[in-house]
Amino acid sequence: MSIDAPSKGTTSSGASTAPEARGALRPLLLRLHFYAGLLTAPLLLVAAVSGLLYSLSFQAEKVVYRHELRVPVGERSVPLSAQVDAARAAHPEGTVTAVWPSYEDGATTRVLMSSPDVAEGKSLAVFVDPYTADVRGELPSYGSSGALPLRAWLSEFHADLHLGELGRHYSELAASWLWVVALGGLVLWFGRRRRTKRDLVLPERGAKGRRRTLSRHGSLGLWAVTGLVMLSATGLTWSRYAGENIDAVQARLGGSTPVVTAALAPGGGSGGGHEGHEGHSGGSGDGHEGADIGIDNAVAAARGYGIDGRISVTLPADGDGYVVKETDTQYPVHLDSVAVDPADGRIIDELRFADYPLLAKLTRFGIDGHMGVLFGPVNQLALAALMVALILLIVWGYRMWWQRRPTKERPLSVGRPMPRGAWRKAPLTALLPMAAATALVGWFVPMLGISLLVFLAVDVALGAVAKVRSRA
Repeated sequence: MSIDAPSKGTTSSGASTAPEARGALRPLLLRLHFYAGLLTAPLLLVAAVSGLLYSLSFQAEKVVYRHELRVPVGERSVPLSAQVDAARAAHPEGTVTAVWPSYEDGATTRVLMSSPDVAEGKSLAVFVDPYTADVRGELPSYGSSGALPLRAWLSEFHADLHLGELGRHYSELAASWLWVVALGGLVLWFGRRRRTKRDLVLPERGAKGRRRTLSRHGSLGLWAVTGLVMLSATGLTWSRYAGENIDAVQARLGGSTPVVTAALAPGGGSGGGHEGHEGHSGGSGDGHEGADIGIDNAVAAARGYGIDGRISVTLPADGDGYVVKETDTQYPVHLDSVAVDPADGRIIDELRFADYPLLAKLTRFGIDGHMGVLFGPVNQLALAALMVALILLIVWGYRMWWQRRPTKERPLSVGRPMPRGAWRKAPLTALLPMAAATALVGWFVPMLGISLLVFLAVDVALGAVAKVRSRA
């Protein structure tokens, strides 16, 4: 949110067109960066604070729900089917949809149920001691990472402020502008004149007042810009309008995420609903008719095909078989999956993460990194540090706005943006391509395009009012 005035310098008559274009475009970029940072900063601040809390919720969850998540290590585990039966007995009103077996010593098994006691879109997670089949408790569960109430509440607050579809506009608007503000600030920061190369990457020594604030703002922004742009890009994949365009482009390029086929009947539908299944929808073992080898044999068959470690098991129903999938998202990820025929344990389909299209893999990595699960605690600490950096950038940006105020004339005033009309000084060879690129990006990211048009309309109106007043 740098609002620095353009550097003064002399231009020789033999200067090239490129430096002249850059010099003419700088005031325009300053004005855009000023308004974009000033008006979208409140949205970015809410996203940063909620994102910071979310990144810390992973470790907090282990403490708050320790009774449900951890048990004393026993000598031998009871069959998985007995653990599922214990969960059914504790909650006969629920319907089992999926099971997450204990993946390490001392971890509970999580039996996911559809239940009238939980809100739509969530599952009732029943936690079972794998050594005794005792039920340790139950909690609502949401998301592919099995977020429990604390993390789920923070995740929803970060995404939509708990306002539903209306609230999603806030997060899409914030994600749409974050990369614009970040890259615009980066260009402005590189374009400044400085005494030493050190001042590019670290705050300037001996600087005071607004110059010191600008130095801190710019150098920190340089370190954080890559992470901020990645968060913006991955955040847009969840958005409503830009997300639809991203999905369409990804599908056209052949980068859609493949799914394992669990249909039993030849020529039947695919098991797309099982990919990434957390038990939020779909059938259950209670609805399956016919021969069933049981969940223990299904898991054993899947392990024979290399499906091991941290897994989830979707129970068969509606003409589908078991779906056993690895759920270890920490890099290197383990996300292979197979579908098992409940009648005889035959593997009817398999899907290896290595066979995913490159674009689908990159999307998976980006989303998991945004969620803080790609590199475990390291990922979560990096997210927390990035959110703190964004908060500081916003605070320092507003401080610069305040420090630029004309104190002698109006003590309570604030800093002014660059004067209007900067675009008239830009050469057409630079202005026309930039306008075309802006229109294309505004169409692809609708919330960015619409809000930019609103900004321009308001700016034109304010300019007209100022012109009338000056004439009067």
